[in-house]
Amino acid sequence: MKSILLLLILLGVVSGRRTQLLKGLPATTTVEENAAAGVSVYTFNVTVSPLSSEGVAILPTIVNSNPLTEAFRIESKGDLEYSVVTTGNPVLDYETMPKSFDLQIFVQDTTGRTDLNILTVQITDKNEHPVFRGNMAIQTVTIYVLEGTRPERIYQVDAADPESDELKYSLLPEPVPFLVSESGAIFSTKVFDYEKDPHWYFLNITVTDPDGLSSTKTVNINIININDERPYFTIEQRIYRIPEEQSPGTVVANITAKDPDDEDSPSRLFYSIQSSDRYFSINPSTGVLQVAGRIDRDARPLRLLPNISVILWVEDSPSGGHTSEMEITIIVDDINDNPPECDPSTFRKEANENMTAGTFLLDLRNYCKDIDVDPSNNQFSFTGLSGFGSNNFALESTASGRLVMTESIDLENPANLGVEVYSLTVRVQDIARPNYSNIIYIYIRIKPVNEFFPVFSNLSYEFNVPEIIKVGSSIGRVNARDEDWPPSVITYSIVAGGGTRDYTNIFWISPTKGDVKILGRLDYETTQKHILTVQASDQEKTATTSVTVNVLEVNDEEPVCSPNFYSFQIPVSLAVGTNINGFRIECQDRDSDPRSFRYFINEGNVNNHFTFSPSAGSNMSRLILASRFDYDSGLDMNWIYKLHVYITDDNLLSARDKNTHLIKTGTVTLSIRVIPNPTTVIATTPGFTVVTKRENLYSESAWYVPFVITLGSLLLLGLLGYLGFLLATWVHTRCPPAGKAYGTPLINAPEKKKPKKEVVVTMTKLSTVFDGEARDPVTGKMYEFNTRSGARRWKKNNEPLQPVLATQVTSSATDGSGQGTDRAEAPSKKEPSEKRKEPTAETKPAAKPLAGQSETPGQDGLRLQKQKEESEDRGLSSPAPQGRY
Repeated sequence: MKSILLLLILLGVVSGRRTQLLKGLPATTTVEENAAAGVSVYTFNVTVSPLSSEGVAILPTIVNSNPLTEAFRIESKGDLEYSVVTTGNPVLDYETMPKSFDLQIFVQDTTGRTDLNILTVQITDKNEHPVFRGNMAIQTVTIYVLEGTRPERIYQVDAADPESDELKYSLLPEPVPFLVSESGAIFSTKVFDYEKDPHWYFLNITVTDPDGLSSTKTVNINIININDERPYFTIEQRIYRIPEEQSPGTVVANITAKDPDDEDSPSRLFYSIQSSDRYFSINPSTGVLQVAGRIDRDARPLRLLPNISVILWVEDSPSGGHTSEMEITIIVDDINDNPPECDPSTFRKEANENMTAGTFLLDLRNYCKDIDVDPSNNQFSFTGLSGFGSNNFALESTASGRLVMTESIDLENPANLGVEVYSLTVRVQDIARPNYSNIIYIYIRIKPVNEFFPVFSNLSYEFNVPEIIKVGSSIGRVNARDEDWPPSVITYSIVAGGGTRDYTNIFWISPTKGDVKILGRLDYETTQKHILTVQASDQEKTATTSVTVNVLEVNDEEPVCSPNFYSFQIPVSLAVGTNINGFRIECQDRDSDPRSFRYFINEGNVNNHFTFSPSAGSNMSRLILASRFDYDSGLDMNWIYKLHVYITDDNLLSARDKNTHLIKTGTVTLSIRVIPNPTTVIATTPGFTVVTKRENLYSESAWYVPFVITLGSLLLLGLLGYLGFLLATWVHTRCPPAGKAYGTPLINAPEKKKPKKEVVVTMTKLSTVFDGEARDPVTGKMYEFNTRSGARRWKKNNEPLQPVLATQVTSSATDGSGQGTDRAEAPSKKEPSEKRKEPTAETKPAAKPLAGQSETPGQDGLRLQKQKEESEDRGLSSPAPQGRY
């Protein structure tokens, strides 16, 4: 059976059929309003699957309600039986709440089956008791009626029925002089006499609805008495005497009075003080007169007039009653209640050390007094001088209060060493009992006298300082003190010495510590010793000492060589062992022997072509070619050598000393360009050849120049092309071809042979700066060169290195008439920068070098100059070429 039931459940799940777990739901039920918490509203069961051995996984739960409420919950009754009960919060009210609630109840068993159904709960109306409102709803109302009042309405009862039905009012007991109307108003029916009628009435007010439900509340009626007789005082004493400073609450007198209206009962009288009095108060019910505030006989106004007048009132009603008045006098007696007071109570005096005995310091009586009024209470004396160092001081008498010194005080005395302030106490005390007293504090500071001069710990100071010491370093300390106590504050200063050619003083001393510090760089080679005068001051007296600063020599100077930068050119065929261009460097070191120099090339000496001779032991060394250049085999690739030459001053040091001594290094930078062998050119025609090199130098800061030029050129070319196109179109439409016009073919005229002209190679140099010079190894002449492009020219005598503006010189060949023309041409922008235009076979001059002249790096320039002279001899006028290399 279980297998068959399981199969049926599975089939139900697969087919999607809903299984009902909540038995008895959905359903509709009712519940009365005002139902208490826990009242059962509806009971239902849960049916679970036979396979659900553990019962319900999720207990039946109210997951939602319409409208929302928390007035219901589900309780288990056991055996899968559940009940919906009220919670009591909120209480169900038919008149103010919804009349029906739909509760959604959800359950799930352990097999996962769920069910959700609705229970509709309807609220039913129930007749409720009428309710009182206002004060009668929360308390018993008491109504006060004055005797002699005419009959009138004295109170209005406020009640309501929850079902809004009409209510009826009634009053019990009936034989009372009051009645209640249908609207709930309570009326008195007679004029009351307090002395004849009852003083209290208790009325039970009942309100009833049409169904007979009722509510009852009690109303108390209090008849108020009216007094018509004046009360009177019964005491005869009019003057009282008390000492001052009585504590609040002290009884001064018992004031009594009577009221004729209360002859048969204790009088209900009210006592008060009518005069403005801050010292006394009276109990309004008992008439006891008491001290209310401080009564000080020694303060105004009682200090001048100790008598206090008090006007008393008695009345038989808190307000609007009959009153009586009586005046009494209270005399305040003085007592000894104040100790002697000193203003100030703390004194600070100064006395110079070594002051003579008997010197007057302070008169205490001028600062102390006793404010008691009675002379027998305001007398006092000074006693009990004590405290640290009190043996050095004394009071002349107990009555005078004069403080004097008994002996001289020397602060440098070992017995007083370290003592600057003496703390004394004096007691000032009343002579009359209870002998009140106060303490006077006296602080006497012994003012030091500057008696001694500062004294340095040494007669003089000597500091040895290496010249390379860092600026700001401390080189020593001076110390001074004097014998005054307390120790004087010594300040230090440099009053002389320590100046140099560039600084007023290169030394500084700490004003408080005496540390001497260096403010500028020391130089042994300039000054070997500084003598300072240091002053110590205690603000009044001064002393000086001598401080000698010995500057110790240290190798801190670098070798300085001349020149420190040089650039030159050498031919590739220069012989080994040659002193290159006769170059040599001369070095100096302010703190080293000339024999201490050592020369070596640290960087750029590829394949070790260069060396210096001598390499050490001299202040002068020559640059020597150590090995030949070999570009043909590919061993050498560099044509420019950047040599970094180091010159050290450690040649005279041993290998061990080099690890401990300071070594300085100078540097020299050499730029060497290797010039390949020039090509031999044979001149075949007379005249001269001007070789012009056009070279554009690019500046990184002018990066925008080529961009602007290129963009402008493109725009210009586009504009010219467009204008040409328009011109060609206009000509084509306006002018027909000549051949078609006249009907004859065009005849090609024989081309006139142009006269043969001499080919000229031009060179343009833009912004060439000849920033170096060198000697031609063949001719021995000096020439200038540009270190970046290699351009060069012969150096004129006494002409300094300067930038030469680039110009282009073009010499045209003579024509058949024998006339030559010279013209200057602008450099072409189409030729690339840094590119040399090589002569072609047609443009190479046929002339050979003159006899006795070798091909040198400056040979072209020499040939150009020579040809220029020859052309001038023939009558050719040509401007001298500039910007050549």
